[in-house]
Amino acid sequence: MQLVRGLHNLRPQHRGCVATIGNFDGVHRGHQAILTRLRERATELGLPNCVVIFEPQPREFFSPQRAPARLTRLREKLELLAAQGVDRVLCLAFNRRLCELSAWAFVQSVLVEGLGVRHLEVGDDFRFGCDRAGDFEFLCQAGAAEGFTVEAAVTVEVDGLRVSSTRLRAALSHGDLPLAERLLGRPFSLCGRVLHGQKLGRQLGTPTANVQLKRRRVPLTGVYLVSTELDGRRWPGVANIGVRPSVTGDGRAHLEAHLLDFAGDLYGRHLCVTFHHKLRDEERFASLNALKAAIDADIAAARAYWQGKPLTHELEQR
Repeated sequence: MQLVRGLHNLRPQHRGCVATIGNFDGVHRGHQAILTRLRERATELGLPNCVVIFEPQPREFFSPQRAPARLTRLREKLELLAAQGVDRVLCLAFNRRLCELSAWAFVQSVLVEGLGVRHLEVGDDFRFGCDRAGDFEFLCQAGAAEGFTVEAAVTVEVDGLRVSSTRLRAALSHGDLPLAERLLGRPFSLCGRVLHGQKLGRQLGTPTANVQLKRRRVPLTGVYLVSTELDGRRWPGVANIGVRPSVTGDGRAHLEAHLLDFAGDLYGRHLCVTFHHKLRDEERFASLNALKAAIDADIAAARAYWQGKPLTHELEQR
C-alpha cells in the first residue's frame, strides 16, 4: 500500500482512481463494507483504489480537549487499511487552510485536479468543506459536472443498530468487549512502543511493559485480561489502562501490561495489546500493600481465565 502525505506530493501517476473519504477511526465493520465496495468498483473500472484520510481528525483540530478518544493511531489505521486491500492512502493535514476550503474548492483541488477521481464511495451523511456546506447531494451534482460517479455506502447493522465509531467507543467505555468485537470484526487492541516507566510493578514483584499511547484520551479504562504477539508466540496477560490513581503521576493515561511467565527485555519493542475481558475498574488503594494484593488477585484471575477455567461471579463483579 502506498502512502501519500499531502496534496503537494501527488504526482501525475496518482491520477485516475476510485476513492472514498473519511476518518476511518477503528476501521470497523461499517468501514470494511465501504472498503469492500471500493475494491469491487476499482476492479470493475480497472483502476487503483484510494482512501483519503485526515490528520489530525477534524474534531481534534477544532476542539482538541473535547474530541472523542482515538480508536486507532495513524500507524494502526494504515496497517488495518493495508490489510483490507487498500492500494493507496492520501493523508491530508487538517489545518486552517484545508478547513477554510469551500466544498467546491475541495472537490476541484482534491478530487478532480489531485486524484482524478472516476468514482467516489461515501456515506450518505458525509459532510465536507467550509462550514460543512458540502453533502452527498452536492457531490452527486459535482460528479455529474466533472465526470465522476458517486455512490452511497451501505449501512452495516449489529443488533439492529448502525455500526459506527461512536457506538464502538460507547461499547469500550462500558467494558462491553464482546459487542466491541462484533462491531470491529476482531478483538480491540492498542499498540505502542514499550518505554521505561517508574518500574513500580517490578518493585511489587510484577514487572509490566509500559506501552506508549500517544493520545489525549483512551477509549477504555480499567483492568483487563489481555494477550499480545511476540516473535510468533501469543503471550497471555493482564493490563491496567488509565491514570493510575494509586500512584503519583502526570495525570495522563498509561497502558501497563504484565505478560504471564514472560522473561525478557521489551524496551523499545512495538507491542500490540489485545483486550479480551474486563476484570474491574481502576481503583485508588490506600497503600502499596493493598495495591499489590489487588494486582496479585488480577494475575490469579488471568491465570484461571487463560487455563480455560470460567471466571466466578465474584471476579466478574470486582
